[in-house]
Formats: sequence, C-alpha cells, structure tokens
Amino acid sequence: MKAAVIYENGGPEVLRYEDLPDPECPDGCVVIDVEAISIEGGDLLARAGSPPPSVPHVVGYLAAGPVVEVGAGVDDRAVGDRVVALNMAGSHASKRAVPAIATWPIADDLDAAVAACVPVAFGTAQECLFTAASLEPGQTVLVHAGGGGVGMAAIQLAKQAGATVISTASTDEKLERLRDFGLDHGINYAAEGFVERTRERTGGRGADVILVPVGGRTMADSIGALAYRGTLASFGVAGRAGSEVEAKELWGQNLTLRGVYLAAALIAEHARVHAMIGELLERVASGDLRVHVDRTFPLAEAAAAHAYIESRQAFGRVVLTP
Repeated sequence: MKAAVIYENGGPEVLRYEDLPDPECPDGCVVIDVEAISIEGGDLLARAGSPPPSVPHVVGYLAAGPVVEVGAGVDDRAVGDRVVALNMAGSHASKRAVPAIATWPIADDLDAAVAACVPVAFGTAQECLFTAASLEPGQTVLVHAGGGGVGMAAIQLAKQAGATVISTASTDEKLERLRDFGLDHGINYAAEGFVERTRERTGGRGADVILVPVGGRTMADSIGALAYRGTLASFGVAGRAGSEVEAKELWGQNLTLRGVYLAAALIAEHARVHAMIGELLERVASGDLRVHVDRTFPLAEAAAAHAYIESRQAFGRVVLTP
C-alpha cells in the first residue's frame, strides 16, 4: 500500500510518501480500502510532537472507504460495507486496519470525503456544547476559530439548539461565509478584542458557553468573556501553547472549566458516544448538518496539505485521497 509516513517529528516536510506492506487483519478488526482521509488537528500535533512508536509511522485518525477484509469475532461488518473508521494512527494510507467497534456505516448517498470529516469534529462539538456545557435554548455561545472543523460544526449545532452564536475568525471574509452556517455575530480576532466584543454583543453579560481549541492567551482571556456560571470547554492546543489558569479566576463568577477529549469518552462511554456519532452521521447524510470541504489533496501531497492547514488559509475541512 501507499502511505504518508514519518521517521521523526517536525514540520510538514517530515512526511514521506512511501510503499508499505498491506496491513494484516487481527481478530476484532476490519481492513478498509481508504477512499478519503480527513486531516484532524491531532494529526498535525502527532506529526509535529508525538514521538513515533516505531518507524516508519503512519499518522492520522480518520479515514473512510469500503471494508475489504473482516477479522475473526466481527459479526456486524461485512466485506463491501462502506464505513468511516477512527483510530489513533494509520489514516494517512491507502489501506487501514482498525477495530470494528471504531467504525460507523456510511449511508449509500453520503460521499466518503464528507463522512470522514464527521466523527471527530462533530462529535467533539456535540460533547463540548451538550455534555460538558449543558447548552440550553436562549443561551449564548462563543466559538473560537469558527472556520475550522469543530468550529463550523459547533456553530450549526448551537444554532439549531436555539442558541445565539458568536464566533471568532482571522478574516472578515470567513466570518461572512460562516453566516450561512448559522453565525449571528462575528469577531475578527486579528482586528479587535474578543472579550470586549463578546460583552458588547451580550449587553455586558458575556457568553454562557465558550469553546476553545487553543491554549495560551486565548484560553486565559476567554474566562473574562464568560457570563455568570458560564462554562469554558477546552478541547485542544492548536497553538501548541500551554495555559496557566488560576483557579481563583473562576471563583468570582462561579465559572466552570471543562476539558473535552473525544477519544477518552469513546473508550469510557463507548455505547453512548458511538451512538451519538452515528446519529451525527445520519444528520449529515440527511442534509440537516453540513460539512464544507475546502480542498482535497492527493495522499502523495500530504506534506502540502498539512502545510496548507497550518497556514490558516483553510475554511472548513482538508481531505486527502489515495
């Protein structure tokens, strides 16, 4: 099979396009012929900073395609089934072996590229908004980085739940395009302070829920944009910066800081989270929710695709095709 592999951590240039042996199919697993690969934020972090357990190492969480082999003990998947598969590594390849319990069927009329973009982005957004923050109709949500995968999913989910949605993005153009996904108020973080603008948009009250995909100053400052008893849901460190948040900063307004990591939830609460992701895939297939694919790169150009995402030019998802 063909794969984009790393031998060491570093920038996008460490990705190499090579031939590897086809994967075996252990008990409880399936092998899929990969048709589409969604590049996730965690894929970038793994390439840049997580030492590979062995080399050559294939990074990547999500891929979609037909099942071509079924391991012993698997009775709910068959050769020919179209699925999207989630695992901690291995997506950047033309074939992939994954545990069958980490796959979801794809509707006949749902494009594999769209399906591959659903589980992590929409699942994380759903967990942040409703499991971590218990979002209710009439509340206000601030979504940082609305033009990204989780951000775009969160805007749609929050709006459909009856919330007022504020989002940050790096350009006015992105903010204007996000209105088609349910955005009520946009903040260009390159030109204005999001704390002040959020309070202006909420009559001084602040947002009930804030979704933060980065660390550093953005996360720390977001506390100042929360309403009384608001919840900050932290789900990533896209900027690779840690965050120093003093507990006492939460006290005065009785605030809540919640960490959200979908992979941990999928392991600890598999039945609930697996079913939730399945429902999100159905909503995307029905047109109730939308996935916007910004660009598609061939797998051979995985380095260019990673660089494109890190340039912050993308609006929506970036996909690889073997």
